[in-house]
Amino acid sequence: MVTLAKYFLIAAAAFAVLLLHYVDPALAQEAEAAAEAAAAAPAPTLDTGDTAWMLTATAIVLMMTIPGLALFYGGLVRKKNILSLVMQCFAITCLITIVWMVAGYSLAFTDGGSLNSYIGGFSKVLLNGVGKDSLTLTIPESVFFTFQLTFAIITPALIVGAFADRMKFSALVLFMVLWSLIVYAPITHWVWGGGFLAGAGVLDFAGGTVVHINAGIAGLVCSIYLGKRYGYGTENMAPSNLVYSVVGASLLWVGWFGFNAGSAVAANASAGMAMAVTQIATAAAALAWMFIEWLVHKKPSVLGIISGAVAGLVAITPASGFVGPTGALWIGIAAGLGCFFASTTVKRAFGYDDSLDVFGIHAVGGIIGALLTGVFAVEAIGGKPGLLEGNPGQVLTQGYGILATIIWCAIATFAILIVVNIITGVRVSQATEVEGLDINLHGEVVP
Repeated sequence: MVTLAKYFLIAAAAFAVLLLHYVDPALAQEAEAAAEAAAAAPAPTLDTGDTAWMLTATAIVLMMTIPGLALFYGGLVRKKNILSLVMQCFAITCLITIVWMVAGYSLAFTDGGSLNSYIGGFSKVLLNGVGKDSLTLTIPESVFFTFQLTFAIITPALIVGAFADRMKFSALVLFMVLWSLIVYAPITHWVWGGGFLAGAGVLDFAGGTVVHINAGIAGLVCSIYLGKRYGYGTENMAPSNLVYSVVGASLLWVGWFGFNAGSAVAANASAGMAMAVTQIATAAAALAWMFIEWLVHKKPSVLGIISGAVAGLVAITPASGFVGPTGALWIGIAAGLGCFFASTTVKRAFGYDDSLDVFGIHAVGGIIGALLTGVFAVEAIGGKPGLLEGNPGQVLTQGYGILATIIWCAIATFAILIVVNIITGVRVSQATEVEGLDINLHGEVVP
């Protein structure tokens, strides 16, 4: 499976490189110049202020998964499956910690030699060479490793919302290990580890492609592969406890400041602006979803406003280090409206059962945010102008990054599901699904 995945990865990445040279060959020269400038930069020294901020950011990003996402998702499913969702989020947090320590971090953030455009190497397997005094920029590498670990945790955890109520726990464990190594680590390397998307000039400050488009596309593939829930379309599958979900969404919102502002990897002006635009876009998206739902369905719902907030958080993620307040406002409005229609009209039209709208919010929100980064990027803020500052090519570059992410994620996720289905089977029995995953898979229930 790993060998097959490696060939798929190289083929998809090679296709994307050819596409890049077709769109704008000059970008290769820009990438070479950037590499030369980085090589000439002075050696970094430890900054205690940056370190203190990154320790804080790391802790609150971890809070996004446990308890944030666990509560958000747990409240959205039926009572008989609440514990299964909470268990999945908690188990993924533990599982990916070990996977990232053993190999994921090395594959994402080290030099892969002749394959460095596509994948990192094995020089830091088991955190070899990551000592107390080793630095990444101005912070200890151990802190950088843990900060990036929190991203590696929440990305696969987001996927579980798409197949909620119907995947075997054994299949989940195997799927998440393979997906983390074969999908998440390579795409992280492409964007943040010196791979070809970084060289192409794709802008992704905190994970629009790496986290959200990646998780959203994987979620869509999983929901289609597993099929619809038993009773989907005929039974009431309304959320069991929206108070849980509001608390979870609120924790996500707070944690997202670590997610976006923390991606500056310093306590500086870039982190400050990232925090401000995150707040603005989130509020704008929540209001946009609320008002369009009020107009279409005659009532503004709690589920709607928290879904809109998450859509805004998703969309501002790639843009947070590159846009100003006005750009954030428009990105938030676009995300609220776009994700509302994707999660309602589009889902009904195509008939797929994305249980908790992972595709409709994370993939669609991530795509909206990534493209609009190319529109609203401000050179004085992030060092790169967008369409409104006379650089229309940045929108094409953003589209190129989106396309490369979708291609590899969709192909690899589908292949992993086939392998997991052969080994363990991926879906629970109808009887288990009807009675509930909590009692059948975990032997526990919410009283």
